[in-house]
Amino acid sequence: MMRTRPLKVALLGCGVVGSEVARIMTTHAADLAARIGAPVELAGVAVRRPSKVREGIDPALITTDATALVKRGDIDVVVEVIGGIEPARTLITTAFEHGASVVSANKALLAQDGAALHAAAEQHDKDLYYEAAVAGAIPLIRPLRESLAGDKVNRVLGIVNGTTNFILDKMDSTGAGYQEALDEATALGYAEADPTADVEGFDAAAKAAILAGIAFHTRVRLDDVYREGMTEVTAADFASAKEMGCTIKLLAICERAEDGESVTARVHPAMIPLTHPLASVRGAYNAVFVESDASGQLMFYGPGAGGSPTASAVLGDLVAVCRNRLSGATGPGESAYAALPVEGMGDVVTRYHISLDVADKPGVLAQVATVFAEHGVSIDTVRQQGKDGEASLVVVTHRASDAALGGTVEALRKLDTVRGVASIMRVEGE
Repeated sequence: MMRTRPLKVALLGCGVVGSEVARIMTTHAADLAARIGAPVELAGVAVRRPSKVREGIDPALITTDATALVKRGDIDVVVEVIGGIEPARTLITTAFEHGASVVSANKALLAQDGAALHAAAEQHDKDLYYEAAVAGAIPLIRPLRESLAGDKVNRVLGIVNGTTNFILDKMDSTGAGYQEALDEATALGYAEADPTADVEGFDAAAKAAILAGIAFHTRVRLDDVYREGMTEVTAADFASAKEMGCTIKLLAICERAEDGESVTARVHPAMIPLTHPLASVRGAYNAVFVESDASGQLMFYGPGAGGSPTASAVLGDLVAVCRNRLSGATGPGESAYAALPVEGMGDVVTRYHISLDVADKPGVLAQVATVFAEHGVSIDTVRQQGKDGEASLVVVTHRASDAALGGTVEALRKLDTVRGVASIMRVEGE
């Protein structure tokens, strides 16, 4: 039997995502009620600009006092889609204190203060759900923390930012330079006027922190994630990648160490073989590849941003939280029992592609090879091209630590025959 008294929802933010959440709650009200077991009612919408016309939303619901809205006491669920650290953090904790569960899409806040928010939710016996914080509409967080709860996840490798994937895909498919591809992404609405958060990897790093924490049952904060942007990737890098049968993606990589005693989380551009499933992810799409003991290899793919896809993830969480509310239960909270140490980038082991500008004369290759050997970095392949006294030397290594590679490059720069290091890129996904 369906309960007739509605569950009341407060919406914080009514931008691209928030307006879609409100629209779906209205147009799909009957379906949502049937799935939940009770109707849901939009009880208030907190915004910064109340004069803006918001089609389909009763103006009487609009308020600029978000704090008063979450303090009402009759609110069952607060949906937070305003983003940023403050006032979102204070509003969420206030919602818990006044009896509401929370659905959030706030990746930056969760990556920075997820542990404190989970603790506040647990203290007040309320839910904190945030499927929409990572990869838009793609079901990812729930599978990691529920479907794979009985498995051991060893690696999460993903494209979690649509803007950067669009830019790199355009560079790969058309030969365009970085700026040209960025300009097209901006014109099409894929990139913000200030694309720094995307192209410098901040957005992906926040998502990596969230994914690593869930996958490895360990608290991973944004500061724990190594971050490297993609603004230095060139058409020449793509040409080198193609010669190796690879393409280039900005990847979020969360790994358990081989001995299982530590984890790492990092974001950076990397060459990835064309045979890997992530290599075929085109345009502004996202995809995440999960490797675990029992399930093996799983891939999650779909639109990673946008109003409707993100709202879909928010509404999925809303249904789950409302069901919990009706049953008097709460869903999964933070799982950080493993408490594994998060290692720095220096301990990460991977392959490297290094392009050197060198003098075109006998003995250069031998000098370079000696430096690699002295630092314990094994060479897989070498390719050399020369003309008019100058040459390029491309070295692909076997697996080596980041620290060892760093020492190697520093020593190479001191050789008289090495004019410069044109590029260094990791090779992943093997």
